[in-house]
Amino acid sequence: MTVFLCGFMGCGKSTVGKLAAKKLGCGFCDTDDLIVRIEDMTIPEIFEKKGEAHFRAAEAEIVKSLCGKKTVAACGGGAMLNPDTAKAARDSGSAVVFLDVPFAECYDRIKDDTNRPLVVNNTREQLEEIYNARRSVYRAHATVIIDTCGSPVETADQIAAAVRR
Repeated sequence: MTVFLCGFMGCGKSTVGKLAAKKLGCGFCDTDDLIVRIEDMTIPEIFEKKGEAHFRAAEAEIVKSLCGKKTVAACGGGAMLNPDTAKAARDSGSAVVFLDVPFAECYDRIKDDTNRPLVVNNTREQLEEIYNARRSVYRAHATVIIDTCGSPVETADQIAAAVRR
């Protein structure tokens, strides 16, 4: 079974995903890393040279290609915002796990990250608006919602337990 982790930038998808994959005895991948490898460009370069629409299309194709694989996939913050992508993930029997982290915590983790075009091009207030708009979409598309108030190990334990159910 594929486990897709979704949530806002900085919610811990990659950190927790690696731990959850070990607990579940499967592989781990980060969809952003796969896109960077396929495009042979950084995310800011992709946004600048090919546009966000191209990036989102590549992201959707990668998510769809992972359906049915035994892996934990950390999805970029926008992956599950596409209704078709989220539907493909859910319809494949995959778990779509939303890591629900307060905005302030996410912001503290991402505020100085120059590899995130949305962070570079938006103020804190604008990012919070984006977070608020996305949060309800993540919740709507998720098959599992994890309140990440514990440590990364505790969150990975929660994911593994939820997926095994």
